[in-house]
Amino acid sequence: MSKAEAEITVPSEDPQKKKEDDKDKVEGPSKVNGDAKEGEELSEEDLQLRNELEMLVERLKEPNTGLYRPALETLRTLIRTSTSSMTSVPKPLKFLRPHYPDLQTLFETWPASEDKSLFADILSVLAMTYSDTQPRGTLRYRLISASLRPPSSPLSDPGSWGHEYVRHLAAELGEEFTAREEKGDEEAQKESKVVGSIEALRSLGMECAAFLLQHNAEPDAVDLMEELEIVERIVELVDENTFGRVCQYMIRCVNFLPPPDDVTFLRSIHQIYIKHQRFPEALSLAIRLGDPELVREDFKAPGNPVMKRQLAFLIARSHVPSEWLQKPTGEDEDIAEEAEEEELPEDLVECLSNTRLSTHFKEFGKELGVLEPKSLEDVYKSHLETTRPGTTANIDSARANLAGTFVNAFVNAGFGNDKLMVEAEEGSSWIYKNKDHGMMSAAASLGLSLLWDTDVGLSHVDKYTYSSEEYIKAGSLLAIGILSTGVRTEADAPLALLGDYVDNKSVPLKSSAIVGLGLAYCGSHREDILALLLPHVADDGVSMEIASLAALALGFIFVGSGNGEVAGTILQTLMEREDKVLDEKWARFMALGLALLYVGLQDGSDATVETLKAIPHPVAKQAQILVEVCSFAGTGNVLKVQEMMHHCDDHINTAKGKEKEKEDKKEEEKEEKKEETKLDDTFQAFAVLGIALVAMGEDTGAEMSLRMFNHLMHYGEPIIRKTVPLALGLVSASNPQLNILDTLSKYSHDNDLQVALNAIFAMGLIGAGTNNAKLMQLLRQLAGYYQKEPDCLFTVRIAQGLVNMGKGTIGINPFFWDRNVMSRTGIAGLLATLMAFTDAKSFILDKYHWMLYFLTPSMAPRFLITLDEELNSKPVAVRVGQAVDVVGQAGKPRTISGFQTHSTPVRLGTTERAELATEEFIPYTPVLEGFVILRKNPGWETEDRMEV
Repeated sequence: MSKAEAEITVPSEDPQKKKEDDKDKVEGPSKVNGDAKEGEELSEEDLQLRNELEMLVERLKEPNTGLYRPALETLRTLIRTSTSSMTSVPKPLKFLRPHYPDLQTLFETWPASEDKSLFADILSVLAMTYSDTQPRGTLRYRLISASLRPPSSPLSDPGSWGHEYVRHLAAELGEEFTAREEKGDEEAQKESKVVGSIEALRSLGMECAAFLLQHNAEPDAVDLMEELEIVERIVELVDENTFGRVCQYMIRCVNFLPPPDDVTFLRSIHQIYIKHQRFPEALSLAIRLGDPELVREDFKAPGNPVMKRQLAFLIARSHVPSEWLQKPTGEDEDIAEEAEEEELPEDLVECLSNTRLSTHFKEFGKELGVLEPKSLEDVYKSHLETTRPGTTANIDSARANLAGTFVNAFVNAGFGNDKLMVEAEEGSSWIYKNKDHGMMSAAASLGLSLLWDTDVGLSHVDKYTYSSEEYIKAGSLLAIGILSTGVRTEADAPLALLGDYVDNKSVPLKSSAIVGLGLAYCGSHREDILALLLPHVADDGVSMEIASLAALALGFIFVGSGNGEVAGTILQTLMEREDKVLDEKWARFMALGLALLYVGLQDGSDATVETLKAIPHPVAKQAQILVEVCSFAGTGNVLKVQEMMHHCDDHINTAKGKEKEKEDKKEEEKEEKKEETKLDDTFQAFAVLGIALVAMGEDTGAEMSLRMFNHLMHYGEPIIRKTVPLALGLVSASNPQLNILDTLSKYSHDNDLQVALNAIFAMGLIGAGTNNAKLMQLLRQLAGYYQKEPDCLFTVRIAQGLVNMGKGTIGINPFFWDRNVMSRTGIAGLLATLMAFTDAKSFILDKYHWMLYFLTPSMAPRFLITLDEELNSKPVAVRVGQAVDVVGQAGKPRTISGFQTHSTPVRLGTTERAELATEEFIPYTPVLEGFVILRKNPGWETEDRMEV
């Protein structure tokens, strides 16, 4: 008994094997008894199968070589034809498992031959049952078997052994490849005994991937090829049935890959889409990559003029410079001439330059019943505010009027019919209800009201450009820039009207002309404006204000271009200017101007970051952080987020008592730092924004960043706490999630008024253009709460205006095309606005409230308008619901949940998706948002008749 007990309690596998082996030797004469010992009755069939298998194994041990081939063939057939349920091991494998070690030793004694190759193939299958004790056996025998075959008759496809075998092989291939990468070829080969070169591993990987793709295991195939670092070769394996699912899965992977793998993935997906003539999808990836050549090729690829129009709408939405489409390929003049001859047709130019955006937007407003202008009272609903009577007298009325200016502008943006400014009687315009610099913002608000409407807008603004009041004139210049944002015209009016004022003596006129140009040509990469603005950055004689705004305007215009000339000039300025000039509050905008050049360029900014490290002034550190985070904006790159967290760790200039929190950084360094002058900690604010900027690209990262912000709020320095609300606003712009709302609502009552102020503004960002009722109620409560605090009340009003932006039709989320593509101009607009709030007291609450108009480039209409092939509106029924992620799911699951059916045009929220309700029309693009062109489905009418 004791011996048996010992056998049961020791969980080692060796004694068991011995027992099984012994059993096999005993089991000749009394079969049934043997089975009874095993504790599992075998059926007749199983007994027969087992006897047959054992006989075959004995055959292989006999000296007669003639019997080997038939025995191996029979073994192969038995293993292949055996069926097994999901939970059990196939019978032949189960019965052969005990013989595996014997067969291994036998295999080594055989001379090389085709029989040995077949033997190795069978061992490779049996090795699956020993994968825990002898890793990578399956792969090893598979490769030996392949090496023993003559080239004329290659080995059969791994798929012929079944799905489980292929999955096993795929897993082992990945492990082996990783081991070889880490330890080098020879060492890894010694360790795992796997023969064959890396190339052999890869070609086997290709065979496995091909099998997986045919059997609906697209994610496994992509993962295997990514592990073997040959993902670009997947293009040859996919066919029209699998490419859709493969591409969807790969796009979802991109956010989790380290560079440069993510770019390789995007380029591979792009190739697949082009191969299968999916032009809109391919173009969206080219825009995401920011590659002018790909954009140009994709735009020229389709022959169908209607498809070209659809692509033109996509290019216009992403503010890609139209020069990208017409660049001559060579330096030769002949080619340049050819390019000039090949003018784009009128209709395409219209789509590309967004000229009809305004008309469509107004029609859309009419359909939704929001064309009527909203008054301030409609937004504030002050009768619902919880105020105590008798306390309203002390509101700073100029402040209230100024807030009214912005609210009116944001709420009626794009409709061009508000009562205070556009439709006001001559002389009773709202402008005159403001003082001095307030007039500038009021005049500029005209531009927002007439957003995108270049024809009517310019004539409205024109009369104010002749005003004798300097601030009104400056405001009207800014208005010209604002209303032309994202719209290109033949006349190039903004440049003609604002160019002359760039060199004006008056600071307000000069600065508003510079900013106006920056907004009007945001993302256009126009060289002629470069020549106009760059001297102001380089000139030591101009104030830091002008130099910084010029740098920012250039950042807007050349966003994401990595333009060396602009970057060089800004770096030069940062090196040469005196320290006391660089200490000014304006320096951060110069740093941002530099950073915007690198939005989305990832490693493209390395040289600039290195140069910045060499500049001693603290502003260089701010710039360095901004450049780094802009380069990785929206990529979800974990390493960058960690790096930014480290920057937030430093407790600068704090009492020693606080240092014992979570950062036990090197004390000596701290001591040295303390002896220096008061250190600049602004860079920490930018690091916090940086976490949000990098994480906002994908949902998992964004969710995790919320926890970090929570920690930073608890443990961070005042400058960090002040910026956390802004970061929350950036992570979830125009996407009011309840948990973030509650957090911000809590922060908006913080003891530190700066935190509260930024939290209130962030509430506006999060709800921008959503008309969110809960948010409006929270803001009304805050208006009552901060009645005596003019600064906070001002911000509450602004937030109310933002939530009702465009009466709920305009959003500021920088992601579009099913939240896959990031608008670089959108990022620029949001960052510039947040930059002004990192020191709200000296910018927004001082004379520079017009900086709120920096949001304009990120404002985009949230609509779906369906057009026929002649580009006239065509109402059809669509379902709108919450977008569901269906990547990698089996079958054809629903892509939206909780939908309602509407007739187009419809409004789409940030996380919503639309699909056509019937199959009567076929859309030219798979993603229904913005302008979508439809064509009649030719098979539809016949179906109708059949029903009759």
